[in-house]
Amino acid sequence: MKRITALPAAVLLLVVTVQAQPSFVKDSLDNYVSTALKEWQIPGVSVCVVKDGKVVLLKGYGVKETGTADKVDENTLFMIGSNSKAFTGTALAILDAEKQVSLDDKVQKWLPDFKMADPWVAKEANIRDLLCHRLGFETFQGDFMYFDSDLTVAEVREKMGKLKPLYGFRGKWGYTNSAFMTAGEIIPKVTGKTWAAYVTEKIFQPLGMNHTLALSKEITSSSNRALAHTVVLGELKKIPYGNIDNLAPAGSISSSANDLSHWVMAQLDKGKYDGKQVIPAAAIAQTWLPHSILGNGGTIFNKGHFNLYGLGWFLEEYAGRKIVSHTGGVNGFVTSVTLIPEEKLGIIVLTNTDANNFYEALKWEIMDAYFELPYRNYSQVYLQGYRNNEKEMMKQLALKKDTISTNPKTDLPLSAFAGTYVHDIYGKMTIALENGKLKASFEHHKGRYADLEALGGSRFFATFNDPLYGRKVWPFTIENGKVKSVTVKVADFVEFTPYEFIKVK
Repeated sequence: MKRITALPAAVLLLVVTVQAQPSFVKDSLDNYVSTALKEWQIPGVSVCVVKDGKVVLLKGYGVKETGTADKVDENTLFMIGSNSKAFTGTALAILDAEKQVSLDDKVQKWLPDFKMADPWVAKEANIRDLLCHRLGFETFQGDFMYFDSDLTVAEVREKMGKLKPLYGFRGKWGYTNSAFMTAGEIIPKVTGKTWAAYVTEKIFQPLGMNHTLALSKEITSSSNRALAHTVVLGELKKIPYGNIDNLAPAGSISSSANDLSHWVMAQLDKGKYDGKQVIPAAAIAQTWLPHSILGNGGTIFNKGHFNLYGLGWFLEEYAGRKIVSHTGGVNGFVTSVTLIPEEKLGIIVLTNTDANNFYEALKWEIMDAYFELPYRNYSQVYLQGYRNNEKEMMKQLALKKDTISTNPKTDLPLSAFAGTYVHDIYGKMTIALENGKLKASFEHHKGRYADLEALGGSRFFATFNDPLYGRKVWPFTIENGKVKSVTVKVADFVEFTPYEFIKVK
C-alpha cells in the first residue's frame, strides 16, 4: 500500500471574524496539523472552532482515503463513534422536558422485558442509570459479543441481561455501550418512531445537519465520506467500516465538522440555533448534570480537579473552567467534541484512523491557546507516549515470535486443542486444525478468526485477521489430560474483560 509522505494543506477555510483569534489558531494551526498528519500517519482531519456563537474556523486537511488525492472538506462524513451518546442522552432529555417520559422512570415501565443478571437491579434501574454508565458493568464489558457482530438488537439485549456485572449497581462507573442502546429502545415505545428517525427529526433536521446519518450502514452510500484506517505494526491500512447498528444509540452516527458546528452552537446557546429554540434548555441542563463520579480528574499537566459523567457527556474542570466533552472511537475513526460553556467555545476534531491521540492533543492545544496558557505541543507529548507504547509492544511481540519460532512443546498434541467451545452467553467458538495450524472462528463474527501459535505448554498466541481485535495470549486449562477450556482475550479497544469458552467436543 502506498505510504503518505506528504499531505495536502488545508482544503477549505471558512472564517467569520468577531475577535482576534489566538496566534496559535490564526498563525500556527495549519503547520501544526499538517506536521501531525505525517507523524501520526493520519490520512485526513477535519477541525472546527466555534466562539461566541459563530464558526471562527472550519477546515479540512489531508485526504479521505490513503493513496488518493480525494481531499477532506468541511462536509466530509466521519463516523463519530461514542459522540453519538450525547445525541441519545439529549433525545431522552427532550422527551423528559416535553413530559412524555421522565428520566427517573424505571426502565421496565417502558421495556417490561428489560433484564439484568440480578432481577432486583432490573426492577430498580431507571433511564438515568442507562445514560450515565452506573449499572455496575466494567467498562466495555460485553462489547466483544456485540461489537461488529451479526446479533440483532433483541439478541444484544438478551445477552446483556445474562451478563453478570463485575461491580455493584450504582457502585462504580463503567462505560456500557449496551446500556445506551437499551436507552435508545425506549424512544419508539414513547414516540412510535425508531431512535434513528427520532434523532433525525428532532435534532438533525432542525439544526440543519443535512449530511448527518444516524446509522452506520448508511455511510457507504455517501459520496463525501472518509474511509476507515488503522496502523498495524507501523503500517497504515484501510479497514472496513464498523457494523454497529445493533448498538446504534451508543455509536453509529456519521457527521461532518460543518454539521457538528450546528450541534455545538446549540449546546452552547441553551438549545438555540439560528434564532430558534431547537432543543429545550432544560434538556441541555439535564445532560450536563453530573450523575457519576469517575475520579479526581487531572490532565497531563495537572490542571484538572474532578472528572464526572452526565447523560452522554464527560464533565470536568480544567484551568478553572467547566469542560463538557466526549470522544468517539469506532473501526478506523477517533473523534472529539468539546464545549467550554463559560468561554462560549466549542472544538471539534475528526480523524480517519483509530490509531492516534492527535484528536485529543489538538483540542487541548486549542483550549490552551484560548485560555492564554503556555504552548505545550500536546501532539508531541502524546506521540512520544504512543511511540514508547508501540516500542514496548513490538519488543513483546518479538519475544513471542522468538518463542514461537522454536516450535515449543505443547502439553497435548495440537489436535487435542481443536474442537467446539461454548461460552454460556456469547455462544460457540470453533478451533480447527488446518495444515498443522490452529484457527479459531466465532459464531457471531462471520469472517473473523484468530490464528493460534504455540507458546509452549498450554499457552497460545492469538492473532486476529481483523487488526481491531489485536493480538493476545490465550491460556488453555487442561484437566485429567484433556482440554477443559480456553480464556479468550481481545484488544482493549474492544473489551478488557476475558471470556472463558468451555470445550464441549
